[in-house]
Amino acid sequence: MNLQVSTIIFTIINFIILLFILKHFFYHPLNKIMDDRKNGINTSIKNAKDNEKKAEISRKEKDRLLHESKTTGREIVEEYKVKAQKVSQEIIDKAKKESIVLMERSKVEIQREKEKAESEVKKQVIDLSLILSEKALEQHIDEKEHRRLIEDFIVKVGS
Repeated sequence: MNLQVSTIIFTIINFIILLFILKHFFYHPLNKIMDDRKNGINTSIKNAKDNEKKAEISRKEKDRLLHESKTTGREIVEEYKVKAQKVSQEIIDKAKKESIVLMERSKVEIQREKEKAESEVKKQVIDLSLILSEKALEQHIDEKEHRRLIEDFIVKVGS
């Protein structure tokens, strides 16, 4: 038993020495490695959370920009729609004005043609009257005098 107690004491002393050696050479470096690993993991988690926040901020900014661009696009479309309607109305107004001008020109042209036709008819009536008068009188009257007489007659009849 003596041996056994001495072996037990010796084993306990060896164990304590081994424990101090392990603690001195391995526990602190191992603890440092574990702390470093823990800090690395915490930093990674913190970076991941920061990146997640940044991603969320970026997503919100992207959504805001998308909304603004859609709004701006709608405004531009509406603006060009209004401009197109304005241009369309200007074209229609211009066409109406041109048609009115053409109508007035046509009326003037028709009036000229009417006057020209009336003048032609008047001339033909005078010529016919001359021929009839000559035949009726069977004498030759001066053409200028005869025309004057017929024109006076037409003016009196036409009035």
